[in-house]
Amino acid sequence: MKNQPKSQVLSVPAAAPADAAAYFAAKGAYETDVADVAYDLQAGLRGFLLVDVRDTRAYEEAHLPGALSLPSGRIRDGSAPPEILTPGTVLILYCWGPACNGASKAAARLAAQGYPVKEMLGGIEYWRREGGALEGTLREAAPLYWSMP
Repeated sequence: MKNQPKSQVLSVPAAAPADAAAYFAAKGAYETDVADVAYDLQAGLRGFLLVDVRDTRAYEEAHLPGALSLPSGRIRDGSAPPEILTPGTVLILYCWGPACNGASKAAARLAAQGYPVKEMLGGIEYWRREGGALEGTLREAAPLYWSMP
């Protein structure tokens, strides 16, 4: 009998069901997705504020409806402008897409300042892939990636 290859998937055993249930339930406290945001916007449910953490130029060219611009690199300890962010309002942060960690970095900084946050998985890339409406000067014609000015 030949040596059977070993499973890459099962080389680390699955978590116990109770542990997996706790893990996946906790993820929902930190993340949301494009479909859920789109649903809430279409239904008029606005218990949150969308925050685009990409650079100002990218925001001006295309952003989610009603989103505010707060570039990730400008968020430092105590620097979130109080006139833009209301304490207690859940902030939904997004960046370019799955390969961008700007929303994660911004979420960590804003959470440390006391703001409730969630990251929108997929960013503006998946928002656009799923046909979401855009605001801005270029809207759908805006590039799907960051480029040097």
